[in-house]
Amino acid sequence: MDIVRKTRMKRWGVAIAALSIAGTTAACSSTPKTASTTTTSASSAASVPAGLSVKSFDVTFSEMAKFKPLTAAGKGLVGVILPDTTSSTRYVNFDAPYLTKAFQQAGYSSSDFKIDNAQGVDATELADAQADVSLGAKVVVFDPIDSTVGAEVESYLSSHGVAAISYDRATFQGTNTYYVSFDNVQVGKLIGQGFESCVASWGVSSPKVFELDGGEDTDPNAVSFAQGYNSVIWNSTTTPLTAGLTNSKGYTLVGDQITPGWVNATGATIFTQQFTAHPTINATVEANDGLAEAVVTVLKNKGVGAKKIPTTGQDATLQGMENILQGYQCGSVYKAVYLEAQDAVSLATILRAGKTPPSSLVNSTTTPPKGVTGTAQPASLLTPTWVDATNMASTVIKDQFISASTLCTAVGTSVCSAAGITP
Repeated sequence: MDIVRKTRMKRWGVAIAALSIAGTTAACSSTPKTASTTTTSASSAASVPAGLSVKSFDVTFSEMAKFKPLTAAGKGLVGVILPDTTSSTRYVNFDAPYLTKAFQQAGYSSSDFKIDNAQGVDATELADAQADVSLGAKVVVFDPIDSTVGAEVESYLSSHGVAAISYDRATFQGTNTYYVSFDNVQVGKLIGQGFESCVASWGVSSPKVFELDGGEDTDPNAVSFAQGYNSVIWNSTTTPLTAGLTNSKGYTLVGDQITPGWVNATGATIFTQQFTAHPTINATVEANDGLAEAVVTVLKNKGVGAKKIPTTGQDATLQGMENILQGYQCGSVYKAVYLEAQDAVSLATILRAGKTPPSSLVNSTTTPPKGVTGTAQPASLLTPTWVDATNMASTVIKDQFISASTLCTAVGTSVCSAAGITP
């Protein structure tokens, strides 16, 4: 469909011309033949850093400097398209600056890459991809707003011979597509394990469970999350599940509903209706911190106190950390964005230089969940971490993903001190 139109968007990169080693060499050479030979030689000499794997990256970004020869040998723009500024603050606060840092540490100049944000508009995401290709992009890293535009972007890139890296959210289309993210099923399993631990430690008797799933209508990752926690809690990978299901631990499923488009306000409405219809609900599972906060707000308005009805989440948001420390949320899955950013830039640099990514980096595949059309894609999957009050200080606080001073101002110094957090 014709969806190219102008939309205001935030840009962190500057798109100019692609880096060309051949051009630089030609300026010092007597014949084009010499320039071509030099370029080929430089590309051949550069290699993928030895020992590179998904475990190579850390908060120092030191691994990225090893890519400088490969960056110099490659050519063409690397475009990055982030999805929005509303579904999560991470894209502005963390992804954009971390990606920029990774590119810079790997030796990219400002003209070698550009980072756009589609502001939640499908038409803009496709237009950004088309613009990247017109500027000579060899690789485009993009986080699809939804599966529809994801398929459109991948189809366009594939038809123009441009490698695609689906970032954080999977889209199972295209012929030269990679996936960089955290293991989504494992994210769900951590949610399920954290939920069961919380039910036990909070002393929830005969759990009557309600599940508030993510946007499975638009996001294949949401399906994988639910498959993960359902496999732990209910020994089933079906989603959504049918009410009335029980497990060996004495849990009963009161209801399980999808939150269309991951809209938190819609999630709040769904839970309000369910809690009104089923006041026996005493345990809940949520797919992310935003939905957990929606449920917590409803519970507080109903006069439910701390450590009475568990909630769960992911993304390790500030609000999620507050709810954890105040006893309204069991925990949250932390996905360190600085790892994901370095992983994506590393893979993009390898592809840009025409090299083959090692199996230690592209360490898995991602397969379309049931009900999602498409094909399996090679994937680079990172390991997520469950965060609760016991390890918050050594994870999200240590990594400065969450500001200790901001968190402690919200919950109080004594609450922070009890968790080993110093503002």
